Amino acid sequence: MKRLFIVTLLMSTMAVFHTAQAQLYQAQNGEISFFSKTPLENIEAVSKTVNSIINSATNEIAVQMRITSFVFPNKLMQEHFNENYLESEKYPMASFKGKIKETVDLKKPGTYPVTASGTATIHGVSKPIEIKGTIVSDGNQLQLNSQFDIRLQDYQIDIPKIVFAKIAEVIEVKSKIQFVQKK
Repeated sequence: MKRLFIVTLLMSTMAVFHTAQAQLYQAQNGEISFFSKTPLENIEAVSKTVNSIINSATNEIAVQMRITSFVFPNKLMQEHFNENYLESEKYPMASFKGKIKETVDLKKPGTYPVTASGTATIHGVSKPIEIKGTIVSDGNQLQLNSQFDIRLQDYQIDIPKIVFAKIAEVIEVKSKIQFVQKK
């Protein structure tokens, strides 16, 4: 009888663990881009090495990326971005941790408008943020698209007065992240 109890308990634990695992969606090559528009100059960059995970059981989402993974069309801009503005040696990572507000069955194919509320950490500064987006599910894979603004001052990113007219105070950020169900 004791042996039957232990086997049943072990099988139940494995079933719960498997169910929890089946509700994780992971991305290792997501894309985040940003755009700064001013009358003098437009600046854009893209990173295609964004890591992210969604736990559909808890609606939690986490996104993380290396600041140096942003690629600019102009190498001098990229150098200034990393050395002078984002100080990527001192603050190498940017992240978002939060929770999707809506209850969505991601196993069910469809397009779902979502809002994630959480904390963004950029340039060593953590701030609450709300991000609106869309999740498209085919039942096994997800695509998350979002667009939001980042105010440089909120994250203590200082722009020297000499180039102030060339860099927007508010930067438009877009994400396009493909997730696969983690098995």
